[in-house]
Amino acid sequence: MDIAFAAKFLGALFAIMNPFINLPFFLAMTSGRTVADQRHLALQIATYTAVMCTVISLAGSLILSFFGISVNAFRVAGGLVLLLIALSMLNGHPITSHERGDHEKSDDSGQSAEDDSIAFYPMTFPLIVGPGTIATLIIYISQANSAATYTAFGVVVAALIITLLVVFYFAASIGKLLSARMRVIITRLMGMILAAIAVGMVVDGLKVLLPGLA
Repeated sequence: MDIAFAAKFLGALFAIMNPFINLPFFLAMTSGRTVADQRHLALQIATYTAVMCTVISLAGSLILSFFGISVNAFRVAGGLVLLLIALSMLNGHPITSHERGDHEKSDDSGQSAEDDSIAFYPMTFPLIVGPGTIATLIIYISQANSAATYTAFGVVVAALIITLLVVFYFAASIGKLLSARMRVIITRLMGMILAAIAVGMVVDGLKVLLPGLA
């Protein structure tokens, strides 16, 4: 397994999919449910996340080719999306690209909790697997060029999904230990790491698109 590739990919993906950052959303949306219901939803969310990550990783390059988009152009665009998310995290603003719009939230007013499961929407998409996650998966799978890097890619994705499942499965207990100040510190730290990774993506893409910059 390529440790260097795994470390870089883990840093980028964990900053976006960070289970501890998404935990408050999960707790808020399941506040009226039993622990058993929360754990059932945690299993559903982990399953949906695994399926979406697998499909995006396998079909991402084909989708880009279909629309005539080069990997480097997507790398620049994806890097900019990640940078915007990172700046929102650093400034303490909501990550709007991973949340529903007001008009989408208003559509839920006539639905009951039983009819509208949050497992897929909005928890899996777009909160966990949003634009930033999609961009990161496509960019890093395009960089995998050997058995070692493909193995590293799979291990990182699997590890994050398992972590996500564990955190959400024991959300009731973990939520009591994770103070508001601790969540702020984690968010700021992940935002800085993500910003650095995003800048690197943009620079790498521009070097290929604009050779004169190299």
